[in-house]
Amino acid sequence: MKRNLCIVITLILTALVIIAGAVLGDKYYAVVTVIIALLSCVPFLVSFDGNSSRKVVILAVMTALTVAGRFVFAPIPFFKPVTAMVVISAMYFGSELGFLTGALSAVISNFYFGQGPWTPFQMFSWGIIGLVAGILSDPLKRGRIILCIYAVLSGIAYSMIMDVWTTLWADNSFNPERFIASVTASAPITLIYAVSNVIFLLILTPLFGKKIQRIIDKYGKM
Repeated sequence: MKRNLCIVITLILTALVIIAGAVLGDKYYAVVTVIIALLSCVPFLVSFDGNSSRKVVILAVMTALTVAGRFVFAPIPFFKPVTAMVVISAMYFGSELGFLTGALSAVISNFYFGQGPWTPFQMFSWGIIGLVAGILSDPLKRGRIILCIYAVLSGIAYSMIMDVWTTLWADNSFNPERFIASVTASAPITLIYAVSNVIFLLILTPLFGKKIQRIIDKYGKM
């Protein structure tokens, strides 16, 4: 109960901070990014127990792999394994680590790709994808079809959240007509997101899943 309440409160506060940042303007994006990074750590810290040191190591490794994956595929626009790695992290290590892996991967990798007012939205997008993947971990592990469906939905969700930023950036307010236009215009990119998520999850889940499961079997649930 405490864990779930903490996650809900964190999500609400994160959304409110993003909205406040959008209202205040682009010049406050750095402050908003730092606050979201700190908020993302709260559920993870609350879940600390006797395996806390292992959790920190796992978080560092999964975040590093996710960031490295984004670097490696940098020459291919919109075709990245970030979502896949975030989902895998959440499937095997839980919602808290999935959310934090997604949020930290966005802000860390953007030191290379470029920080900006879009960074908080990327942090929130990948964080939410990881959070939900952790909640749905059992069905995601059991069937490839469900995994592929989630991969497609994740691509759509990420694109639509970023379209919210596009709308706010263009009009300094949420204009439904602008949002619909942005969603329509970005449909080809959304398709690439969805396809890349499916491909990377089908390839990486068996590859990383078996190794991660061996670690869990040996050392217990993290």
